[in-house]
Amino acid sequence: MSTEIDTDAVAARAARAARPFAETEPRARAAALVAVADALDAHAAELIAIAMRETGLTEARLTGEVRRTSNQLRLFAEVIVDGAYLDARIDDADPGYVIGPRPDVRRVLEPVGPVLNFAASNFPFAFSVAGGDSAAALAAGCPLVVKAHSGHPELSRRTGELVAEALAAAGMPDGVFQLVAGQQAGVELLQDERIRAGAFTGSTHVGRLLADLAASRPRPIPFFGELGSVNPVYATAGAVDADPELLQGFLASVSGSAGQLCTKPGFLFVPRGAQLGPVGETAAGVAEHRLLNPGIGRAFEERRGAVLGAPGVTVLAAGEVRVDDAEQRFATPTVVEVDLDTLREHRDELLEESFGPLSLIVRYDDAAALPGVQRELFPGNLTSTLHASDAELEGGDLAELVDALAETSGRVLFGGWPTGVSVTSAMQHGGPYPATTTDATSVGTAAITRFLRGVAYQNAPQAVLPAPLRDDNPWGVPQRRSAAGRSAGWGSLTGEH
Repeated sequence: MSTEIDTDAVAARAARAARPFAETEPRARAAALVAVADALDAHAAELIAIAMRETGLTEARLTGEVRRTSNQLRLFAEVIVDGAYLDARIDDADPGYVIGPRPDVRRVLEPVGPVLNFAASNFPFAFSVAGGDSAAALAAGCPLVVKAHSGHPELSRRTGELVAEALAAAGMPDGVFQLVAGQQAGVELLQDERIRAGAFTGSTHVGRLLADLAASRPRPIPFFGELGSVNPVYATAGAVDADPELLQGFLASVSGSAGQLCTKPGFLFVPRGAQLGPVGETAAGVAEHRLLNPGIGRAFEERRGAVLGAPGVTVLAAGEVRVDDAEQRFATPTVVEVDLDTLREHRDELLEESFGPLSLIVRYDDAAALPGVQRELFPGNLTSTLHASDAELEGGDLAELVDALAETSGRVLFGGWPTGVSVTSAMQHGGPYPATTTDATSVGTAAITRFLRGVAYQNAPQAVLPAPLRDDNPWGVPQRRSAAGRSAGWGSLTGEH
């Protein structure tokens, strides 16, 4: 995978593929995604071995991630065949329409065109070359260019080969999938007028730079960046008293994959005086884990130092960071405690995301203050979590806090912990800025909508209409129809021919 990239040629190939790919019959495109999934599963052992060497992640973690990656490709294949995602709407001409004569208007969602996806470091499969953003773009019918992450170049190259071979064997147009490497290539392609949307998973700093580039183009394009989140967790007195496993669950979520997960809980709020248990002793039982690469390791060391050096911080679990001869860092959990006043007073030192196994326990006095805390300190999150007893929830005293969590988060959890994002049709993995640049999901089948745009056809002859809007409905997709004589409400919703 050379870093000497002819980005003009890459963009040209993607642009040439755009219309042929958009017009592929749904079952053919779905079969192509399944072929990619089958290729990943067939080569899982080879790919996992490479990923372990390049990222330091465990075999068990990576095995699950490959399964997640192939499964989401198959889920998107089902979405394509179902066709409801196209949201095909037909308003038949109606000269007697209540507000005046109505023309024949038909609307459908169509692919936006070539998509550039910046792969992530912390999920070398699920948010990388063949991961969620890639799967969603291909499912939508958009040619895809992936900018590989420098943290796992060999894995990216091998995965890219498998994806390209599977798509070609399935008969997809030339240029539907391409892989590039290097920061400069990514920037050049993001600014190329033939690229029509961007996706990114990574740091707030880099994501914001790329989002600003996408917005400042002569023809701005949508940019879907996941920039990180601190994922606050609130526990009431009733929850702490009722759940003796609260501390263990918290530390498992903080330390899993060395805390290098975008949904890791960065803050746990508990009442002053509540007894969690021996934090330091429990954290000491967690084995060290390698951080993904030297750059991430150095950044974690600096962030950890800033937190430990902040005024008013009590160290509950000191953890440690060990450096080997290759400059790789190996870390154990660091947990500190502050009170709410200290968190507010020293927010500059304490509120930034710590990408690694570090979290803060915050002591509060009055649960009634928590909605204001959430809105003030955590305005944009991928997740927020509430641990409360059934009696506390049913009593209504926490209703305002639930509202605050929903206003400021993409996913609100009741009990449990935010790490371990399920790939489902109802999943929302996004949130208000700064969690994402555009509040849309990058996980689950709803992610396909990011790479579609609505087009309406008025009084168009059947011969020129897209297949999903034709009366004979050759693709058999659901059509929402408002027939003449129906001035209010929807007509039939059918996928019948």
